[in-house]
Amino acid sequence: MLVKVYGSAVFGVDATTITVEVNVDKGIGYHLVGLPDNAVKESNYRIAAALQNNGFKVPGKKITINMAPADLRKEGSAYDLTLAMGILMASSQIKGEAISDYLIMGELSLDGGLQPIKGVLPIAVQARKEGFKGFILPKQNGNEAAIVGDLEVYGVENIKEVIDFFEGNSTIQPTIVDTRKTFYDNLEHPEFDFSEVKGQESIKRCMEIAAAGGHNIILIGPPGSGKTMLAKRLPSILPPMTLHEALETTKIHSVVGRIKAHSGLMGQRPFRAPHHTISDVALVGGGAYPQPGEISLSHNGVLFLDELPEFKRTVLEVMRQPLEDREVTISRARFTVTYPSSFMLVASMNPSPSGYFNDTEGHVTSSPQEMQRYLSKVSGPLLDRIDIHIEVQPVPFEKLSEKRKGESSCTIRERVTKAREIQTTRFKQSKTTHYNAQMTVKQIRANCTLDAVSMNLLKVAMERLNLSARAYDRILKVARTIADLDSSKKILSDHISEAIQYRSLDREGWLG
Repeated sequence: MLVKVYGSAVFGVDATTITVEVNVDKGIGYHLVGLPDNAVKESNYRIAAALQNNGFKVPGKKITINMAPADLRKEGSAYDLTLAMGILMASSQIKGEAISDYLIMGELSLDGGLQPIKGVLPIAVQARKEGFKGFILPKQNGNEAAIVGDLEVYGVENIKEVIDFFEGNSTIQPTIVDTRKTFYDNLEHPEFDFSEVKGQESIKRCMEIAAAGGHNIILIGPPGSGKTMLAKRLPSILPPMTLHEALETTKIHSVVGRIKAHSGLMGQRPFRAPHHTISDVALVGGGAYPQPGEISLSHNGVLFLDELPEFKRTVLEVMRQPLEDREVTISRARFTVTYPSSFMLVASMNPSPSGYFNDTEGHVTSSPQEMQRYLSKVSGPLLDRIDIHIEVQPVPFEKLSEKRKGESSCTIRERVTKAREIQTTRFKQSKTTHYNAQMTVKQIRANCTLDAVSMNLLKVAMERLNLSARAYDRILKVARTIADLDSSKKILSDHISEAIQYRSLDREGWLG
């Protein structure tokens, strides 16, 4: 008897429906074809034990299973439940005329219990698109799949519940999630707040500008000056995610199985801080079976690279294209996948190998040549994609001992959100530009016009401070954001002078 059941495979952040054809005939043998990997091939042992422990069996006949399309590699243990239900149907151990209306996925334990799987959200999206009535999957993944409307989602704990469901003996109800309510409930108070930061008013201001314009930023300062502490608090002042951004972000984290059990839509912007020993594949994504890397997991959030010069140069260089295009394309012989990677880069570094620079207390132990070699580990093309460079100084004792709290993240975020709304209106005709950091040269010329006083100020600064040519457009972008925070339609000389301060690494004496 021939039966067709349906599963799904995830490639990139999209899913492809897999038709599992199971044929049981006279003879002896178990043949699984359709380019399965080892985890799929081993499923027959898990299926045999699970069925036996629930009063069923794998028939002692010739079983042929084809997973179509046959030229698409199937990987992972999520097909266990799909294959098991196909075998039960094809061997007439159960009845289930409606089985073709449902997409079925889940990893089986030997006792028939179901373990959570990866990529549930893109699978559910594709199932709805292709007109499936429902999606049967492990209970831990139920809320994640139920984000998708117009699709019946049944979270089950073991294979017996699935069998009862198709035989009409089940009382399980579909999982219902109010997507909008879940989304707004997840907009919790941030774990880290700027009100806890003592002093560092100028750095807080710089962080506010970076958040308002979506600018990449690098913090340069000695150990203990608070670079990491400040970076961790940046997500708390970014505008809340839109529902569309939350769905995009959840989809990426779903693919790598980072969604917690029984949780649904992500409401917080991601903050990723990989160690400096990370490989280029782990950062950008890829592998034999491509998976999203850290920069894609940072999509719509923040990627923090602490001690930037300690990262391998090859790792840093592969970020250049994603920073520019805001997506990562990974090509293999048989297929190409694209992952979104629109993130804010926040980096930190010491000004020298010893951690100090021009220190009056004599902490500097590195020669000028060593310092130059250390700083040059960060290439010019990478710095070209970082709009704001700021020096962070240690906080004096008088500030540390203050009992008065600083301005809260909530207050700062209100100003940031207001500035972003101005930018949304400005770029409403553009499909690729949403905030100032994304402006093209043409958009800079159109939106960053300067009067004679401001232009002269910029010219003098470029000449006297030996600013590089790459600093010119960056200063204009940052000045535009500062003007937006002031609700000013024009860029004034005050905005230009403040923006000039944020190009430390372009000055002579830093990177030359």
